[in-house]
Amino acid sequence: MASIVTTEDALDAEELTDGTHGILRRASVGEYSFEFGGYLPQVTLAYETWGTLNAQRSNAVLVMHALTGDAHVSRGDSQTDGWWEDFVGPGLTVDTNRFYVVSINMVGGCNGSTGPSSLDEQGVPWGSRFPFVTIKDSVRLEQRLAGQLGVERWHTVLGGSMGGARALEYAVEFPDQVANLVVMASTGQASAEQIAFAQVQTQSIRLDPHFAGGDYYQNQTRPDEGLGLARRLAHLTYRSEAELEHRFGRNAQDGEVPDAPFEGRRGRYQVESYLDHQASKLVNRFDANSYLVLTEALMSHDVARGHESFEHALARLEQVNVLVAAVKSDRLYYPEQSVKLAASLATPKPVHYIDSPIGHDGFLTDAAQLDGVLRTLVFDED
Repeated sequence: MASIVTTEDALDAEELTDGTHGILRRASVGEYSFEFGGYLPQVTLAYETWGTLNAQRSNAVLVMHALTGDAHVSRGDSQTDGWWEDFVGPGLTVDTNRFYVVSINMVGGCNGSTGPSSLDEQGVPWGSRFPFVTIKDSVRLEQRLAGQLGVERWHTVLGGSMGGARALEYAVEFPDQVANLVVMASTGQASAEQIAFAQVQTQSIRLDPHFAGGDYYQNQTRPDEGLGLARRLAHLTYRSEAELEHRFGRNAQDGEVPDAPFEGRRGRYQVESYLDHQASKLVNRFDANSYLVLTEALMSHDVARGHESFEHALARLEQVNVLVAAVKSDRLYYPEQSVKLAASLATPKPVHYIDSPIGHDGFLTDAAQLDGVLRTLVFDED
């Protein structure tokens, strides 16, 4: 798991103005007491920036990553493409020539921010002692970093999936600090089905014999099988049945025979090989404990918590320009959930759709379909 970034790998916050873009940095945001208990004496958040904050400090855009994403949204001056490469960048929908774009790795992650694999004051990984994190916790810490970056009010806060949950929570928590909000392929509250899918994933990790109660960092073997299984299930919810059928059908993986077992083993179908590949990719770049922390944060997502009702929470957005988008083929965050969110706003809004056949991941692969509506309703140069 050498590809996981630790806080020691990142640049320091003092290098904020060195003129580079898309390079991982870190900043200390102080001690923190978590919403459901737990305490960290020091929290570091990793982040990347693109563009320049203008003199009026009015052009800052916060892009929130999804569950296993990170702060690397666009290539910038780095050597690797970002996860929203065709959506964020010079001249693109989120135009880094116009806007100062910021993306922050969520607390509890494993890509530079303080998480379970981070070392405590005695040099021991937090592991099972890491606090339970909520989406509310994440945005409260991210708001601290915004202040350090000189951002008093975001022009736009946007994200998809868990990023959409974070964007919504940020605006509800700090409505005076957000002018525009874009929520893509997400909801205001985790549904029973979403929680159920997530529970199977977390149990897959915890039941791995190498999980060691979350304190596996000093062991030779880590819970890679459990993490891989969790990823397989998650990926099925990210893609549509139609896309899987179109891409793979019942085709056998090259050189393998699924229906002719040999020496107690059978070959794989192409769709099985695909899931194995997705599992392997995640295991090589992600920490199992971070997967648990972030997944359970998303399970707990409920903007109504701490407010009189769901509608009262959303009423805090009365002065925020809200745009809600959904993927038509999404079977994890159903479009009707976006309709409910948009209809529950103080001023109900229409839902804008990404017409992609692949399912939930359409918010990543086909976000450019929203270019026109975003330029008109959110990023209007006038």
